[in-house]
Amino acid sequence: MKPAVVLLSGGVDSATTLAIAKEEGYEVFALSFRYGQRHEIEIDSAEQVAKSLGVSEHRVIEIDLRGFGGSALTDATEVPKNRDADEMAGGIPVTYVPARNTIFLSYALAWAEVIRAHDIFIGVNALDYSGYPDCRPEFIRAFEQLANLATRAGIEGARFAIHAPLLALSKAAIIQRGLSLGVDYALTHSCYDPTSNGMACGACDSCQLRLKGFREAGLTDPIVYAP
Repeated sequence: MKPAVVLLSGGVDSATTLAIAKEEGYEVFALSFRYGQRHEIEIDSAEQVAKSLGVSEHRVIEIDLRGFGGSALTDATEVPKNRDADEMAGGIPVTYVPARNTIFLSYALAWAEVIRAHDIFIGVNALDYSGYPDCRPEFIRAFEQLANLATRAGIEGARFAIHAPLLALSKAAIIQRGLSLGVDYALTHSCYDPTSNGMACGACDSCQLRLKGFREAGLTDPIVYAP
């Protein structure tokens, strides 16, 4: 089995991506980040998902992006609630964390070099909803080029590949794919602004898109939402 590093946030997309990597025959090394996010409870979900799907190793890296702020996830900016589809599509949202995927992929690349993995998986999605500049296919291609230019392994002839298998899938299609691979979505967490006891708010962009995905897939979301 070839090793691969999989970025795992604990949400629907990253859990599905991990399952896809496993299905494709990779030995999975999962990587999560505690970066000062207000929804830090997602790390608990990432640990449960990693355990349920059977990874070889799961590491949680501690960094603190609150030192820069600039996002509703890492500073005191209010998380938008109850926005409609047009509002969500109207530019880069305040929940965008500056350079987050660039930072995460850089850590994944460093670990990949150490364990001699040439494949990195990330669960970005540019179809159902984005607005995030680091979820575009152009970004994935550019980082793959960087990986092969900026590493000893790349210079010595190993080719890195950045896999984004969900890039062009709707949320409903992602959920259906994950269920076919045995993903337990009851273990996942997607909410940007959970309650003090960890319940999903049901109103932030991420919750609404998750609920829409399950609805369009003809399914009931297995997690509990705040009243």
